[in-house]
Amino acid sequence: MVPTLELRPIEERARLLAPDLARGVMLALIAVANSAIYLYDRPYGIRQHVIEHDLPDRLTSALAMTFVDARAYPMFAALFGYGMVQIWNRRRDDAGGRRVLKRRSLWLLVFGAAHGVLLFSGDVLGAYGLLGLLLVRLLRVRDRTLLILAAGWLVPVAVSSALAYSTPQGSAERTFFWSFAVADPLEALALRPVEWLMTPFGLMGVVTAAVVGLWAGRRELMAVPDRVVRRAAVWGPLVGALGGLPVGLAAGGFLVVDGPVAVPALNALHVVSGIAGGLGYAALIALLAQRIGTRRGPVVTALAACGQRSMTCYLLQSVVFVALLSPWTAGLGGTLGATATLALALATWAATVALAELMRRAGARGPGETLLRRLAYGRG
Repeated sequence: MVPTLELRPIEERARLLAPDLARGVMLALIAVANSAIYLYDRPYGIRQHVIEHDLPDRLTSALAMTFVDARAYPMFAALFGYGMVQIWNRRRDDAGGRRVLKRRSLWLLVFGAAHGVLLFSGDVLGAYGLLGLLLVRLLRVRDRTLLILAAGWLVPVAVSSALAYSTPQGSAERTFFWSFAVADPLEALALRPVEWLMTPFGLMGVVTAAVVGLWAGRRELMAVPDRVVRRAAVWGPLVGALGGLPVGLAAGGFLVVDGPVAVPALNALHVVSGIAGGLGYAALIALLAQRIGTRRGPVVTALAACGQRSMTCYLLQSVVFVALLSPWTAGLGGTLGATATLALALATWAATVALAELMRRAGARGPGETLLRRLAYGRG
């Protein structure tokens, strides 16, 4: 029998609206970003985004790359860091609290490995498991040091992004995530573990966002937004949009980007500005949640229910995308354009929101969250 740890999960009625609402909205962005990875059987352009020819698809590609790509996961990482502080604050001086956080992070690694190998090698759960192990060591670090670490980490983020996405446009072959274009399910299965191990190197920007989330969690900025949050809500999305626009225009075929310097430089700018964009999105939702207060309507309630069951809804997205888009299943990824794929992604997200609301009404937590809580906190 697993021993019961004194630190327990927070009750649903005591949860803050802002983080749950942000996670629920963020899952829509993740669905849009992840579904695009499944497209294949066409030449690949900047950041391995398929090259579209119809104007609606080109516009969709441009908008998705400008406002979503490399912006959704930093937002989730900031919420992840914020949530770790919420857990830690309940038993700040207890070794059991640190033990729970470590156990939770290690089990996230296990969940991520299973998700990455069986379904989606671009899995983020494993990366957040590693991130959690790092954040546990930073829980007692001074605020000033946290912000210096967050800013300093932007340098390796920019360099790694420039190198990883420096391939020329118009390539007929993938440079990573090869399994998404493989028709043999066994061959795809063999490739996914390698791809999953590579994924954290493409998500290095989440470290900065999570450390900022840790800092924000100490000040409870999502519960009581202040001037810093209001400024972030304005400047974060603006920086994210301006930094993402060149790559967005290139992905839509409205801008030609070539050369050994221009392509890496724009990719570095795209990812670094995406961190600001993700943090800004979180700040915007914190302000919205403050304005809503206790006057939650059915839409906000359903979105918050989805956020409370974010891991379950995230895994369900992968199930749908694999079933419909992979070449060894329905194979729609070889024919759907960017606009149709966007519609599919949003429809899938909306279905998970509806399912989460049904679970809320039934008084049921998500199965993924229930299992993770049981493994991290013990029985009782």
